[in-house]
Amino acid sequence: MEKKERTAIEPTRVENYPEWYQQVVKAADLAENSEVRGCMVIKPWGYTIWENIQRNLDDMFKETGHVNAYFPLFIPKSYFEKEAEHVEGFAKECAVVTHTRLEDDGKGGLKPGGALTEELVVRPTSETIIGASFSKWVNSYRDLPLLINQWANVVRWEMRTRLFLRTTEFLWQEGHTVHATQSEAEEETAKMLGVYARFAEEFLALPVIQGKKSETEKFPGAVSTYSIEAMMQDRKALQAGTSHFLGQNFAKSSNIKFQSSEGVEEYAWTTSWGVSTRLIGALIMAHSDDDGLVLPPKIASAHVVIIPIIRKEEQREMVETFVTELAAKLRQQYYVERKLVVEIDNRDMAGGEKIWQWIKKGVPIRLEIGPRDIENGTVFMGRRNLAPRDKKSVGVEEFLTTVTQLLDEIQEDIYNKALANREANSVIIDDKEEFYRYFTPENEENPEIHGGFAWSHWCGSAECEENIKNELKVTLRNIPFDSKAEAGKCIYCGKASSRRVIFAKAY
Repeated sequence: MEKKERTAIEPTRVENYPEWYQQVVKAADLAENSEVRGCMVIKPWGYTIWENIQRNLDDMFKETGHVNAYFPLFIPKSYFEKEAEHVEGFAKECAVVTHTRLEDDGKGGLKPGGALTEELVVRPTSETIIGASFSKWVNSYRDLPLLINQWANVVRWEMRTRLFLRTTEFLWQEGHTVHATQSEAEEETAKMLGVYARFAEEFLALPVIQGKKSETEKFPGAVSTYSIEAMMQDRKALQAGTSHFLGQNFAKSSNIKFQSSEGVEEYAWTTSWGVSTRLIGALIMAHSDDDGLVLPPKIASAHVVIIPIIRKEEQREMVETFVTELAAKLRQQYYVERKLVVEIDNRDMAGGEKIWQWIKKGVPIRLEIGPRDIENGTVFMGRRNLAPRDKKSVGVEEFLTTVTQLLDEIQEDIYNKALANREANSVIIDDKEEFYRYFTPENEENPEIHGGFAWSHWCGSAECEENIKNELKVTLRNIPFDSKAEAGKCIYCGKASSRRVIFAKAY
């Protein structure tokens, strides 16, 4: 019987992809389930990733003229009722506050007391409550454009949850803007989708496809929705960000009006856009392997971990002094406008166990340093994007002068690997039977891993889209911007189609 190669994560991706994902989260110490059903506790290693996402995205928002503000967590139910399509889209996900306090029930317990005159919805999204403020802030064309972003938490009542990917409460940012003209609002919508795409590719090493959502898949209340779609290693799609052109729908429901330069009162044009902690789930599924988490250096919780190798007590002071001085020199260097983050693992435990723990946590560069390395003026280096045993000795000075270049190489390699996975699992399909075979697993070890991105024609019919979804659990991800005009036939009904769209199974 062939001996199975050791991996840090059991089961492997091929054996059980959903369970592999949960075990990567656990092994990397990113998050855990809360005592509150459907909610998660984001642990320090995971939250640092979110802080790095926040920091870099926030800089990009401010470069495009946006400023941060904060709005209430609680939204009067009547606000949702003003926009019919919006309330219909979120009604089943809303958590509602009905009472103001708890009272003694006379039986040793507590009961709700003080019923509210109007029930409050716990924020699932903020278009309506922010619109109430915007209606007071906007009076003249001179007040426009109004470019606001909010970093916050939201609550959407989910029946099936999975850490980072889908939880009842999660963290996100939501941009909300107001404009004087339709063209300005549409330009903003496109610009922010471009910001998300650039961030995903440059920082998360996540290749994405920009495109327009179908009418069925658009945000409730929007005129049009645009998304960036990424492929995970199980070939499913993950929506990594959305940008919505809201037209005048929410301006009319929230009474956001302004006096134009001609002195005419007009309804404004608005947009909204957002990404969430789901991006951490995307990182895990797009890049990690059977040894654990793999982090792109630009958003990694730490860039370098140094593991002192001390076999004799008399060697301790020499090794620890050398490691401390090396870490101090590294921490003076900058990578992507922040100082290098260096961990030193001085725990009293076996070196091999430490190394495996840091591999599972995804640190881009590992250094093992013992007395012999110090004598030789070298460090023993491993890169997380290579095999655990693929390590080499590097001169200390050489390492110090090339460490940021190494991090760039790791970042690029991680991106290229994800891109290769997407390209290898993207196909052009014009035949309905072939399309159905492509999305139906046949005698595979892991039925979770099959299919991919199918570039196929679609006639534009919501009925065809719904039938594909019901029969295959496959959704139309978006209509890519780079999908060229091309005559064809709808993959489902055979009617005329002018361009290809992307179909995939998705999270």
